[in-house]
Amino acid sequence: MLSGLPEFFVTRCRRVFLRRYDVAVRIGVNHSEKHGAQRVRFSVDLFVPLERSTPKSDQLREVLDYDIIRAAIAERIGRGHINLLETLCDDIAAALLDNESIHAAIVAAEKLDVYPDCESVGVEVFRSKPLPG
Repeated sequence: MLSGLPEFFVTRCRRVFLRRYDVAVRIGVNHSEKHGAQRVRFSVDLFVPLERSTPKSDQLREVLDYDIIRAAIAERIGRGHINLLETLCDDIAAALLDNESIHAAIVAAEKLDVYPDCESVGVEVFRSKPLPG
């Protein structure tokens, strides 16, 4: 997942992540999708500069709390029906990047029950703040 990323993210950041987080989401443009929730699986990678994520005294306040990821997902889902996975991923990435410690985010969302002959369909987005000088 890290191939192709600028060197800054690979060598000067800590990656904080959430994997395979399944949530019921009211999402979709089809008529059948407008009347209930469907299973969506999230995976999120956050890139936090080492100077903001290297603990000196082994305290939670010194690092990024994982709860921020689940909270961003819950907040966006809580606003109501979403038509597109693209919108959902963009909104979650934007919310996470509002945190001053987070320099970049990869947000992936997969619908798990769309087609009977495949595991999932989905979208992944990479967003970052401007790289330091």
